[in-house]
Amino acid sequence: MYPELQQSGVVVTNAGGIFSVPMAEHTMGLLLALARNFPDSVRYQDQAKWSVQDLWDKPQHLTEIDGSVLLIVGYGSIGRELARRATAFNMRVWGVTRSGQGDTTFAEKILPATELNEALPHADFMVITAPETPETRHLIGAQQIGRMKRTARLINVARGSLLDEAALLNALHSGALAGAALDVTNPEPLPPDSLLWRAPNLFITPHTSAISERLWQRETELFLKLLDEWFSGKELSNRVDFFRGY
Repeated sequence: MYPELQQSGVVVTNAGGIFSVPMAEHTMGLLLALARNFPDSVRYQDQAKWSVQDLWDKPQHLTEIDGSVLLIVGYGSIGRELARRATAFNMRVWGVTRSGQGDTTFAEKILPATELNEALPHADFMVITAPETPETRHLIGAQQIGRMKRTARLINVARGSLLDEAALLNALHSGALAGAALDVTNPEPLPPDSLLWRAPNLFITPHTSAISERLWQRETELFLKLLDEWFSGKELSNRVDFFRGY
């Protein structure tokens, strides 16, 4: 959202909505992987080791997501699709939006961003799906992580800039957080010497949450819809709000 673009008068649209399904499914997979410690199971498999006792003895016990609180920070189209799937697992979904308004079909409650800190101690899982703007940089930092349960898990599928990765590393090494999963980092690609690669109880996927063989079909359908709206003189869907930045 550089000034020249904001002042140009050019109408800009985005591809919001076409990534929601694959990202929600990917995130649900990360959530289950953390709860059931699939990453360590795979590592033990590579060693040909039957690891049931090792997995149980870890401080991060294997757990259930049934009845747990899922806090979705950034309750837009991706968050709503995630909530739809999470409720099928009997999770209690809390959403966080800028205004505190949103669709409550699959959410127990929607909270304004100003109440995020008050919601954090209740979360068993927190997922970051908010857009990247100047206001959301390091939205989740040491203060926010410090308010979470030691048994909580954190997942970021938004942008690397929204999470203070140094604070995350400290929390994982100290045991202040049970685990985390990242599909996005800052920078990308993540350098081989990054400490994140060796952080305990951290699961990393290489920004693949939005990738799907169905993506171009959805992209084409959206593009044709926007063309029809443009030539028909209708209000454009997915129009970028230069003030909000997305």
